[in-house]
Amino acid sequence: MRIGEAADRLGVNPKTIRYYESVGLIPQPPRTAGGYRDYEETDVDRIRFVKTARRLDLTLDEIGEVLAFADRRQAPCGHVRAVVGRKVGELDDRISEMTRLRDERVEILRTAPVAIGGERVICPLIEHDR
Repeated sequence: MRIGEAADRLGVNPKTIRYYESVGLIPQPPRTAGGYRDYEETDVDRIRFVKTARRLDLTLDEIGEVLAFADRRQAPCGHVRAVVGRKVGELDDRISEMTRLRDERVEILRTAPVAIGGERVICPLIEHDR
């Protein structure tokens, strides 16, 4: 199948598929006599895997490592579990930081003075020093 059909089936831009090829996540497919890329179902499955892994926030390098295991016919599940476990920890850290930031903003909203017309301030909400 040609790149447009593969892209439509997967809900991605053809440029994304070309990029995945350029960084080695998917092999370059054979070309038709007219020079068009000719994708197989295995290529579509691999692109789908990359798309799903990206949704799980794996980097392209991490995805490449997982695919390298598979290409060597080695089960990558232990490696994937470790990577996803690290991602969960990173999310927990980000959630904690976002919660602290939210609490700080709520406190600023609660305690910052309100500007009165004619005052020479930019915004007391931001200038407010706790």
